[in-house]
Amino acid sequence: MTTTTPPAGYTFDDTAPPPSPVGLEDLERLKASVLFGADDAAALAMAGDVLEDQVTDVLDTWYGFVGSHPHLVASFAGPDGEPVQAYLDAVYQRFGRWILDTCRRPYDERWLAYQHEIGLRHTPEKKNRTDGVDAAPVVPLRYLIAFIFPITATMRPFLERKGHPAADVDRMYAAWCKSVTMQVALWARPYAVQDW
Repeated sequence: MTTTTPPAGYTFDDTAPPPSPVGLEDLERLKASVLFGADDAAALAMAGDVLEDQVTDVLDTWYGFVGSHPHLVASFAGPDGEPVQAYLDAVYQRFGRWILDTCRRPYDERWLAYQHEIGLRHTPEKKNRTDGVDAAPVVPLRYLIAFIFPITATMRPFLERKGHPAADVDRMYAAWCKSVTMQVALWARPYAVQDW
């Protein structure tokens, strides 16, 4: 799935992305809250190398999970109740890029801006706009939060496939779990009308 052409709707590298309302000091506090440090960033870089040629397999695992639960796939459904295939396909491509971004991008202001954009794309403010579809207007926050477990628990077998020592797999897996938790916390911010 590695390609130099960005997927449709992938705006990470826009020259002037709208900034996140979460600043770098807030990000440092969030990192501290999930115990994310420099060793985790290094472990994620290693994970990026391990996962690069497995992205399609990871996505197929996740999409199989979502597709087997009607309440989850409903977020991709049109007015007729059927999933919009073009929407599923477009998100699939961006989700693949997200895996590698999680591992390889610096967690800086641009990264924060894109996390905010991802969060908005789950809410009525921007849901469906990127792909020009008529699907469910919101991904319920409870499912966004609950999805932390499947996208972390299913990652470990992929991290084990290249024969790294168990200690390295543990480090990569822990860093992945911390990063996903942190990102979902950032994605949840647009759901809070008040900045509570």
